[in-house]
Amino acid sequence: MSFSIVTDTSANLPSPWLEENRIGVIPFHYTHAGQELACLDTEAFNGTAFYTSMRNGALVSTSQINPQAYIDCFQPLLDAGEDILFVGMSSGISGSFQSAQVAMAQLKENYTDRQFRMVDTLGASLGEGLLVMRAVEMKNAGMSLDDTAKALLTLRRNMCQIFMVDDLMFLKRTGRVSGAVALVGTMLQIKPLLKGNEKGQIVTYAKARGRRKAIEALAKHYDELVVDAGSQVVGIAHADCEKDADLLATLLMRNHPPKQILTVMYEPVTGSHVGPDTIALFFLGANDVRSK
Repeated sequence: MSFSIVTDTSANLPSPWLEENRIGVIPFHYTHAGQELACLDTEAFNGTAFYTSMRNGALVSTSQINPQAYIDCFQPLLDAGEDILFVGMSSGISGSFQSAQVAMAQLKENYTDRQFRMVDTLGASLGEGLLVMRAVEMKNAGMSLDDTAKALLTLRRNMCQIFMVDDLMFLKRTGRVSGAVALVGTMLQIKPLLKGNEKGQIVTYAKARGRRKAIEALAKHYDELVVDAGSQVVGIAHADCEKDADLLATLLMRNHPPKQILTVMYEPVTGSHVGPDTIALFFLGANDVRSK
């Protein structure tokens, strides 16, 4: 039975790739300069202008997606006879996955002959997006909907998601870290290294003083935890700090070069939470990598 893959804009994947692979995308919305917007086209997104406005004090707000947005995306696929694999943003940092579950429960009542599988990636940005890419590989290889979903639920435990933010006050403002952690880090120019834990929540795991040392620490963590680097796509996301992303990519190539490094600009919804000059790294490690 044929199935369609659906994700959301938090997956941070390039628009041409999404179109080429016919991936359905749920738009997450944000309010910037008094306008409610969505970023479905990463090629058209002016990240430099967006993050510069944040540096200059512009406030960006986001809101949880309601179940109807998911229904509007899923229903045409179901009407076309497709089963659905939804690969979504971490429930540990957003209630949007719960909205997707509500939508699926409602649709099941009317589409009893269709199959639904949902994967909470416990990640965001390319921590989510790389699993979408794996789902496409599995589907193209002939794997069933069930087997693909089960494989993703295993792989999410292996997805290491580590990042450094330039100003913790952005995460503090949206409740992703405590006020005390944010204040100390800002005053002392300490760059806490953050990660997604086994529940998909953001926690600190180390500290570095200054950006260069923090970037080097990300690369060191990669060297310690990556598994079978040569067979995988590694992701780097940055919030308008391309030179730092290039530096990190160079450091990754020294000891355990991956098959490919996919570098993207943070899309605006997730980017508004982590703030300008954030740099993040995503790769597969061992089963317990999220606890290290």
